[in-house]
Amino acid sequence: MSLRIVIAGATGRMGRALIRAVTEADDLILAAAAERADAPEVGAKIATLGGAQRSAALIHGEPAEAAREADIWIDFTVPRATLTALTALDQTPVRAAIIGTTGFDAAGDQQIAAAAKRFAIVKSGNFSLGVNMLAALVRQAAARLGPDWDIEIVEAHHRRKVDAPSGTALLLAEAAAEARNLALDTQKIPPRDGVTGPRPDGIGFAVVRGGGIIGEHEVIFAAEEEYLKLTHVALDRALFARGALAAARWAADKPPGLYSMADVLGL
Repeated sequence: MSLRIVIAGATGRMGRALIRAVTEADDLILAAAAERADAPEVGAKIATLGGAQRSAALIHGEPAEAAREADIWIDFTVPRATLTALTALDQTPVRAAIIGTTGFDAAGDQQIAAAAKRFAIVKSGNFSLGVNMLAALVRQAAARLGPDWDIEIVEAHHRRKVDAPSGTALLLAEAAAEARNLALDTQKIPPRDGVTGPRPDGIGFAVVRGGGIIGEHEVIFAAEEEYLKLTHVALDRALFARGALAAARWAADKPPGLYSMADVLGL
């Protein structure tokens, strides 16, 4: 039986990439899409967005309405919209949610954890296979190289991205911190500007925003006499869509809980 998918943030770049990926998949049905209530596209067919000619499904302005006949909710939007949707999904048959939204604060993460007691949630700062393999390598390097190797993370994204550091940068930093049995909250080095003195212990971040950069991440392990760079470059948003759909298929029969792409990929 085909899984019925709802895409949140349908008119955004990631939303459109997800719509194309779902309509191209033989085992998935695009049940509906969701947008903010005042979006001009609400009430129109998804096919009007392009790349979904096979779909007669509609764009809805309310999450519960969009998901009334759905199995999986996929959400790459903004924290407030995602949290509102997770609450609304209680009124629907949705049994799993795939969350690629980034920029949640501690309270938002708590709300997601609470929702994961009601249905399965796969949440990740990045749904790329390559990035999640990178995280596994970062974890191994951080554990084996030891605390005398400094860790710096450089990330670059398009000019429209509103949160920093990126969710992927934080995912990579979390992998490094956990490998050293440390909490990331205590390891993040504040942004540097002016005369800051010697580098403190911890994990540093550098953020680049410009043009249409899809996503680039570099993790640097630096010692006194050598350094190591681990890098990932995204060339097409379709890779994130494919990862999200893989997560949707995996989560469809899972019990309530909060999962990651490491769980999906068995890393």
